[in-house]
Amino acid sequence: MVKGPQSLVLVPAQGIAKRKVIKKYKGKIKRWHSHQFMKVGESWRKPKGIDGRQRRKFKGTGKQVNIGYGSDKKTRHVLPNGFYKFTVSNVKDLEMLMMNNRRYCAEIAGNVSSLKRKAIVDRAEQLNIRVTNGLAKLRPEENE
Repeated sequence: MVKGPQSLVLVPAQGIAKRKVIKKYKGKIKRWHSHQFMKVGESWRKPKGIDGRQRRKFKGTGKQVNIGYGSDKKTRHVLPNGFYKFTVSNVKDLEMLMMNNRRYCAEIAGNVSSLKRKAIVDRAEQLNIRVTNGLAKLRPEENE
């Protein structure tokens, strides 16, 4: 066993303490009458008609979106790996995560080129920051 300062040893980032994420409602609440008319999409819109049965919460008219279906504050926006996501588009953005690499992981934005991605992934490895999509758009070099 090597004795010395522990700060020099890079410990892989773990994420926040795992807590069971409880979803209050697993289904998708659809828009009223979306099954009946093609012009009415499935994505939720609040019913606003003055005589609307669903807005007046009549029996048999289906669920409405409300605050009671919200997730627990402690587990909201937490990824399955235990981190919060932070979108990064250049190497400079990684510097913000330097002190918070135990809680936040980097996700490279979709419009970043493969050349810049490589630089971001290399710098993240130096700073011990986890990157969720580090292999995206990076093909292995083919030797001919």
